[in-house]
Amino acid sequence: MSTPMPAHSAHTHPAISVRRASRHFGDLCVFSDVSFDVAAGRCCAIVGANGAGKSTLLRCVIGADRLDHGSITVHGRPVDESSATFRATVAAVVGEPALFAHLTAHEHLQLVGVAHGAVDPYTSATRILDQVGLAEIADQLPVTMSSGQRHRLALGSALVRPRTIVVLDEPEQHLDAGGRAWLAEAIRAEKHAGTAVLLVSHDHTLVTAVADEIVDGDSWR
Repeated sequence: MSTPMPAHSAHTHPAISVRRASRHFGDLCVFSDVSFDVAAGRCCAIVGANGAGKSTLLRCVIGADRLDHGSITVHGRPVDESSATFRATVAAVVGEPALFAHLTAHEHLQLVGVAHGAVDPYTSATRILDQVGLAEIADQLPVTMSSGQRHRLALGSALVRPRTIVVLDEPEQHLDAGGRAWLAEAIRAEKHAGTAVLLVSHDHTLVTAVADEIVDGDSWR
């Protein structure tokens, strides 16, 4: 379960606030003048064609990239990936999953839980593996897993730790129909727990099922 956001923050700042954000790579405009908010307990889906800059924006939200102009704040504070407070707040699955090659699936989730102060990491890892459909391969190493299984493990890494914000880049990738149904239910559970969810998705069914707001990435340039 997510860690509730501090009560004072819930009433004074959006969980995520993007204001007039722009990013360029040389002469290439990736996105320009983007503004939107994501409130606690809400899901915002960014949609649009490939190349619209959606994933780059998510990388800026989690501190893996930087804006050229504008601002992004998390609970009213500027994004700072080096901040322990920021890292304790934002759980993300963006890009290729970073998995520990020499740890089993269960050990991986335990370590993530311990690193982020989860209560009873062993039990949490067991529960999350069951939820993401990996209980039968709990003792396997990532190298032995399919791309879909590694993706589920990455999603589990975001769910095994305390968080008030979840950022997901095309989380439906590598999931079958049953996996996508589970994902929609997991996002709804995050919202119910007060977590703010920001996701990029090409899955219209998923977006319709979970999004409270939709941002059109095709309008950014």
